Parts: sequence; C-alpha cells; structure tokens
Amino acid sequence: MKRRNFLVRSSLFSAGTMLLPSFSFAFETNQRFGVQLYSFRDEMAKDPLGTLEQIAAIGIKEIESAKSSKGHYYGLTPKSMKQACEDLGMTLVSGHVRLDKDFERTMEEAVASGQDYLICSSMPSDGQTLDNYKKVAEEFNKAGEACQKLGIKFGYHNHEYEFESDQGQVLYDVLMDHTEPELVYMELDLGWVIVAGKDPLDYFKKYPGRFPLWHLKDMDMKHKESTEFGKGGLDIKAMMNNRVTSGVKHILIEQEEYASTPLESMQHNMDFLNNL
Repeated sequence: MKRRNFLVRSSLFSAGTMLLPSFSFAFETNQRFGVQLYSFRDEMAKDPLGTLEQIAAIGIKEIESAKSSKGHYYGLTPKSMKQACEDLGMTLVSGHVRLDKDFERTMEEAVASGQDYLICSSMPSDGQTLDNYKKVAEEFNKAGEACQKLGIKFGYHNHEYEFESDQGQVLYDVLMDHTEPELVYMELDLGWVIVAGKDPLDYFKKYPGRFPLWHLKDMDMKHKESTEFGKGGLDIKAMMNNRVTSGVKHILIEQEEYASTPLESMQHNMDFLNNL
C-alpha cells in the first residue's frame, strides 16, 4: 500500500473509532456478561429450566446460583444444573452459599457442578467490630484452604455494612488485609459499595487484582435499592473502563427490585451494556 493511501485509511479508521466508541469497546473486550440467579428467584423456584432458557435468549453467558428453599440448584442436581447451562451455551461459574455446618457438602456439590467459585453471600457473624472481622478473616482463610484442596475457589460477597468503621478502621479493609489473596477471592458488589458512601475505583486502586468477580448493580440512592442500569448512582462506564485494574474475570449482573419484570429489567440492562 502506498504511504498516502495508508495515511488516508488510517485517518478514516481513527475517525470511525471516535464516532463509534461502543464498537471499540466491544471489539477490545469481548466481555461475557453473567447473572446472579437471585435476580430471578421466584421464576427459578417455579420453572428453573424454562427460566434458564429465557435468560440465555437475552445474551447472558454466565450463571451464578444462589441458595434457595430447593437447595443451591433450585431442585436440580449439581450435574443437571451444569448440563442445563451448557446446553444453552452458558457456563455455571459460581454460587452463593453459607459458611455453615453443611459447608463440606456444599463444597462437594460445587465440585460436581463444575463451577469455579463458592461465594459466601454474607457475613457469618453480625459483630461489627475489628476483632470479629479479624476472626472471620481467619475462618475465610481456612475455608479457602479447604476449597483449594478440591480445586475450587472460595470468596466473599459484600453488602453495605462491611464499610462501617470500628476503632478508626473500615471493616471491609480489615477483611481485605487479613485474608490471603490466593485463598479468598472477593466478589465486589459495586452497588452496595456506593450505597455505603464509598467509591469502587478507590478499592480497585488500593487492592488491584483482588476482585475476580463483580456484582454489577445500579442503585436508587434515595430508596437504597437496586434499579435498572443508567437509572441509579453507579457510573457503569467508569467501572467498565477500570475492570483491568480490579482483576475482574466474571461480571455478574444482579437486580433485586424491578420496574416491571425481572426479564424485562435484565433485557434493559443487557441493552445498556451493549450500547455503552
């Protein structure tokens, strides 16, 4: 190619990239978005297979399960849950569980399901003190060791209360500082972070690479509840632009309240992401 033609084509390509940032974003990331199934809790309880089909149809590629009245897999066996997702072109990557007396069985189920992560969904103790968070951190390290021996990864999902302080220290930071990165993998719920008055970007910078999973959740800051993307206080574009620093590998959408139905809200969220 002659130099003049090369420069012309390069200029046109650069102009096109500036005019079409969504194309550039999609081209560079090829991001697979997932969902936390608590977003579809009633539907999954009634018809898990049919609900998974609807979820797959709107472009969701990854699944995170949640404990329900029918177990961790909504009445399905771990293997049948795995197979159902695979048949629909999705991957079961994670599950929300409790760190309780049945944790050994929970780990065995996770191995059978083929998922990579087991995520403790909330603080196992309600003591909002520095000493308690240090104690919990040690429990998490031990759970991480047990999971590691079975080839799975243990992690923790925050709410807003972890960002309270005791003795001048933010309790979530205490948890981060006293857990081993190779044993405890953090799933940062971005929505609850901003409800607590913190900035997720600050945590990406302070603990780079520590957040392989996100809950991508926009929040109605007045009512302190989740809402559809673009309607709340989370700067989703800024989050996506800083995902490399965070270390995120799995972006899981969660929405607990809806303007209409869970499926319509999730379709809105997927459209929002695809049009960033």
